[in-house]
Amino acid sequence: MTLDATRRRAMMRQQTILEPPMPRLSRRALLAAGTALALAGTARAARPYVTPRPITVANQPLPFPSRPFSETLWGQHVSDPYRWMEAEDAQWRACTASQAAYAEAVLSHIPGRDSLAAAIAENSNALTLVAGLQTGGRLIFTERRPPEAQTTRLYVRDGQNGADRLLLDPMRFSTQSSHAALDWWQASPAGTHLVFGISQGGSEHSVLRLLEVETGQIAPLALTRTDDANPSWLPDGAGFFYTRNQDVPIDDPRYEENSSAWLHLLNGGEDRRLLGPGLSANIALNPIDSPTLIATPGSDLIIAQINEGVRNEIALYLTRLPALLAGRPDWQPICTQADQVTDFAVRGDEIFLLTHKHASHYRVVKLTAAAPHFADAQEMVPTGRPVIRAIMAAKNGLYLIDRDAGLAGLRHLGDDGKLTALALPFPGALDPDLAFSIPTQEGLWFPLEGWVRPCVFCHAGADGQITETGLAPQPDIDVSAYTTETLLAPARDGVRVPLSLLYRKGLTRDGSATLLMEAYGAYGIALDPAFMGRWLPFLDQGAVFAVAHVRGGGELGEDWHLAGMKAEKYHSWQDAEDCALHLIDQGYCGHRTLGVVGGSAGGITVGRLLTERPELAAVAISMVGVSDPLRAEFSPNGPPNIPEFGSVKTERGFHDLFAMDAYQHVHDGVDYPAVLLTTGLHDPRVSPWEATKMAARLQAATASKNPILLRVEDDGGHGFGATRAQRDAETADIMAFTLWRTGHPGFQPG
Repeated sequence: MTLDATRRRAMMRQQTILEPPMPRLSRRALLAAGTALALAGTARAARPYVTPRPITVANQPLPFPSRPFSETLWGQHVSDPYRWMEAEDAQWRACTASQAAYAEAVLSHIPGRDSLAAAIAENSNALTLVAGLQTGGRLIFTERRPPEAQTTRLYVRDGQNGADRLLLDPMRFSTQSSHAALDWWQASPAGTHLVFGISQGGSEHSVLRLLEVETGQIAPLALTRTDDANPSWLPDGAGFFYTRNQDVPIDDPRYEENSSAWLHLLNGGEDRRLLGPGLSANIALNPIDSPTLIATPGSDLIIAQINEGVRNEIALYLTRLPALLAGRPDWQPICTQADQVTDFAVRGDEIFLLTHKHASHYRVVKLTAAAPHFADAQEMVPTGRPVIRAIMAAKNGLYLIDRDAGLAGLRHLGDDGKLTALALPFPGALDPDLAFSIPTQEGLWFPLEGWVRPCVFCHAGADGQITETGLAPQPDIDVSAYTTETLLAPARDGVRVPLSLLYRKGLTRDGSATLLMEAYGAYGIALDPAFMGRWLPFLDQGAVFAVAHVRGGGELGEDWHLAGMKAEKYHSWQDAEDCALHLIDQGYCGHRTLGVVGGSAGGITVGRLLTERPELAAVAISMVGVSDPLRAEFSPNGPPNIPEFGSVKTERGFHDLFAMDAYQHVHDGVDYPAVLLTTGLHDPRVSPWEATKMAARLQAATASKNPILLRVEDDGGHGFGATRAQRDAETADIMAFTLWRTGHPGFQPG
């Protein structure tokens, strides 16, 4: 499977609503005592609506001053009175701190907030989150967050039934002012060593370190600028490849440019730079290209994977390991981005490719090292109804991870060419980033979970049987009171947009319920089912949680992604608007009981819904959201995102970005609803100034008395690496804010 070299670069969904699979990229309720409204299966009377009452706190926040600034771009006048904030100077820091303190005071004074927080903490502490699994020889390594922990830890056991041994607790690297988190890790083929990345305060700015598994000793090695290291061990475990950013400050706009792939050998010697700008005449690299070198157990083929920023399509080259180690690699092209390959798997001299060229739902083709060019590929699995998300090689064949009608599927391609569908234990979602296989071992390890079904870790054996491994302990949670539903909302152009809903059984569809709808729509990323343990207390208040699978995501294949990208980006927020209207029309909520939320690139979707239809919802929440894409290009993480959103340096790109820029579409004198914006001061993906600019502009422009709050995490970033306590507190604030401003009587001040 392709290494995700864009993991750090994408303005990916900040998955705090749907519990994130922690640093590996990729969830667990007891009913809140005294908060459940009714028994399962019984109908409820309409919830009375109370006009939201204001909350008054002693100290008002320092306002962000406006400083006139304008420019003309491609013939269009652009006003930007808060451009000064992008420098994040002392005045910005003072105003941001004051705004954060005010928001914290208001949120903490919402009646019912503390009860929610207690229920959320109880729920999150009732489960063990499994965020990754790998094997090394007989050893099984798991990344888990047990109930007593704040962040994930690494454990190792000898065989599936062995006893766990704590191998690494990243909190040992914490300081008095900042917590540490595990960003990524990779075990050597024999399980003797492990390379891992640690960062501080949610920054994702990893420091690469090396650990000896038998003793648990950590070597002196400490390499900075390894945010996107994507380490890959040599087949004999003698060393590993890794990718490193260029040597400039982390706040330099060039930080994500001109990275290189290196080799570290365990027996000493200086690390060798093997692939990067100017090193190979056969591989031309642009500044935003990220090179990764990938070795595979049981093969001497080395694959060079080139990611163009956040673009899903990759370029691939191959050489033999002896030639590379000798300094004479003969890089042979396998495919370019034009071949639309998004994943690959190597087994011996065989190379399998996943491509959406002429196949929106993807197809699988095969090459050999003797004839490695895409034009010579043999089709192994044609495109069909399921969207093929990933391919993974094992000793007994190739596994295909599918998505069909929002649910996961798993198929096996044998050496005889026979394609077999495997029966999963229950309908749910399978995250390919957490699945694991290697060509020298049989079978596939993978997670499976649903909206109201906690995650289990499974193993697909060579006999086609799937067993639950017990590696993900199940919490003692009764989910029988909750149900899910899937709708198809009609968009204004006739397209049907999938909607997922969660609520307590017995919901009365009379428009009185609070409903919070999440939308994203970028990078071809789908909002797949994820266990909603933290959000059960919200449902216990008679509320509904909905997910709008808008265009720009990957739910329905690559065409669905392209339909919400660049010039077509408007489909993302218009789909969200149409989904909201459908929910209102069907009686799940009303305008005054509707909230919308989006994280990261989902901030574009929610921000433009807010500015285009301010009367549509009572609450809008942007979590570490992109609010000012017109200027995001000039942040350190901006250039890698050009392939998804475009560049102001072209006329077409400017107009596309201006159209999706919520900050530029805020108008004076408009009655904006209640808005909550969040940011983390160490966010490497969406710069904190985006949230502060949007908050300042809305506070100055709104004609309503609805609150515009800015929630700031001092010891946090984009959400990856956040502690359990941080996630619990943020979730409580979002729930309480939504229930307060949608007129829930239990959340109004006296």
